[in-house]
Amino acid sequence: MKLSRPVSWFLLAFGVWSWVIWVTFVKNLIKDGSGLAFEDGHPTAYFWVHLTLAVVSFVLGTVVGGIGLRGVRALRRMS
Repeated sequence: MKLSRPVSWFLLAFGVWSWVIWVTFVKNLIKDGSGLAFEDGHPTAYFWVHLTLAVVSFVLGTVVGGIGLRGVRALRRMS
């Protein structure tokens, strides 16, 4: 399969964006002071659900970004 230049760059940008957003979210989740993520110093179900969402998003962002990176590299080799 051949990806176009715009699609390759979009996928790469999406992968990077996913990591930036979710790393920031996890940092904020760990520092949560509202009582949603931690109750008496112990993680709550809210914490575990959102940590799971972040991990899945890291994996998907990595896969999508990797596809975009391979597309960008292939286009550069062809030029």
